[in-house]
Amino acid sequence: MTEKKLVHGGNVYDAAGRLSTEALDFSANINPLGIPQGVLRAMEESLSQACHYPDPLCRALVGAIARWENVPEGWILCGNGAADLLFRLALAQKPKRALLLAPTFAEYAQALTAVGCQVERFFLSPETGFALTEEFLEALDESLDLVCVCNPNNPTGLAAPKELMERILLRCQQLGIFLLADECFTDFLDAPEEVTLKDSLGNFSNLMILKAFTKLYAIPGIRLGYSISSNEKLLGEMFSCGQPWSVSVPAQAAGIQALKEEEYRCQTKELIPKERAFLSEQLTDLGFRVYLSQANYLFFHSSDTLLDEKLKERKILIRSCQNYPGLEAGYFRIAVKSHEENQRLIEALASLIKERSDSSPQKETKTWRQF
Repeated sequence: MTEKKLVHGGNVYDAAGRLSTEALDFSANINPLGIPQGVLRAMEESLSQACHYPDPLCRALVGAIARWENVPEGWILCGNGAADLLFRLALAQKPKRALLLAPTFAEYAQALTAVGCQVERFFLSPETGFALTEEFLEALDESLDLVCVCNPNNPTGLAAPKELMERILLRCQQLGIFLLADECFTDFLDAPEEVTLKDSLGNFSNLMILKAFTKLYAIPGIRLGYSISSNEKLLGEMFSCGQPWSVSVPAQAAGIQALKEEEYRCQTKELIPKERAFLSEQLTDLGFRVYLSQANYLFFHSSDTLLDEKLKERKILIRSCQNYPGLEAGYFRIAVKSHEENQRLIEALASLIKERSDSSPQKETKTWRQF
């Protein structure tokens, strides 16, 4: 069989085949608190119903999400993770030309090219910290059918302010462009209300917001996401573009219970900013160029382009970002994890630097640590 290339982090299965013990995985941006106990119990209890097909309309889950998001139930479509909904959107709309940020999440391009869409890229600049700026408005024109904006962006973790996103949305409406706003990481922001476009949904039928339970509730293996749009006709077309039982019985139970986990969310809001600041400070002190992040992961640059391979030898996985369009070797992304795990990563990096320093002339060592 031809070997398949995987473009995402979290590939613990490949690592397990080559490492004698389980690796510490910083390559996937999952909540370090792990699956909430209430969600685990809900999934376990749901297994007795696995003898039945799951509700294809996810009625109980949709109702819970609608109350949580304060939107009509008809505006919600659930899917087998956010990626499932991306492919359904591409199949339903079949856009001819789309504009993506670079760097950004890989799945947009995969879904779009699968339906023959021409993908254009707006390259973010390291000089501006890879921030989305007003220059993006100038890249929008009538030749585009679809624009995807990941906010906060992946892999940078930087969020564009609502004011800019609203201007982008209005410009898209004027030009007949559909805007997909991927807000899967907004739950980790200190003030998500300053970023989300949810308030604009009722006035813009050319807007869809994408969200997922994966990251916040640490259930990537369950596969559960949802899209919100006032364009109910489009949501119906997306539903018809996939198999009807895409959201399993345990996934629906997990989602309903997850929305009740208030204490868990409060613990997350307290942990992530504190540990993100710790990691950022420690990485900077070690000489790495760390970019501003508002999410549960950090994006940084190292002149050691093999840093991920060297850490793998220490049973630590980080995400090399060189396969993101717009980036080159030397850019990496790490998840924000527990303090103990973060400390282990910092100690491993410090050890690598010391080894390099001990085996190289001082001048060469400084070059390696300048960013």
